Amino acid sequence: MADASVQTSFKRKEKKYLLNRKQHDALREKLKDHMQEDQYGLSTIMSLYYDNDEYQLIHRSIEKPRYKEKFRLRSYGIPKETTPVFAEIKKKYDGIVYKRRVTAPLSEMRGFLEKGDELSENRQIQKEIRWMFDRYRLKPKVMVIYERIALFGIRDPSLRITFDSNLRYRTTDLALEKGSHGDLFMPEDFYIMEIKFPGTSPLWLVDILDELKIYPGSFSKIGTVCRTRIFTR
Repeated sequence: MADASVQTSFKRKEKKYLLNRKQHDALREKLKDHMQEDQYGLSTIMSLYYDNDEYQLIHRSIEKPRYKEKFRLRSYGIPKETTPVFAEIKKKYDGIVYKRRVTAPLSEMRGFLEKGDELSENRQIQKEIRWMFDRYRLKPKVMVIYERIALFGIRDPSLRITFDSNLRYRTTDLALEKGSHGDLFMPEDFYIMEIKFPGTSPLWLVDILDELKIYPGSFSKIGTVCRTRIFTR
């Protein structure tokens, strides 16, 4: 049975910033009065991206179109058969991110994705996922793994900031339960910060970023892996 408290649909703005260790450490110090870590602390995120043999979805994402979509299976840590995992459609249109996802224990999710078994919740989102699988002939292609620290606003919990590091990937052992191993595809002192908010960034945050000369950037983990490691083979 799925956890009713799990959010299944998102619509929000997300801004990315690419940081080195010095910038990361200075920013984390500045954020202490405004943000606090969520209950999970440092966590390992594993995302198994699905595509067809032509990498149609990933090629399209790299082209930075006005509209793009991806499908991934995600876990927080290495899952066991009973661990909840997330099957997620991620779409982006005109800078706005939309997510639609279902959650189920790994064993049930495997039955849904591989055999078409029905899950107990969100049948509409299940139909959308099945439609993507049928249209694009999706199959597991690339695993992306990294460590994440997530913060939320003390005065405004809807403001979230995440820091991702130790970015790695693999194209074998394409199952979440096989572990978090992989090859680095970015330097060890490289961080991706994402600011996620439903409206406008608060002025105090804008001022801090301006003071530290931290500016928005563009970065796709799966796009970078494929462009620099897989498509060059």
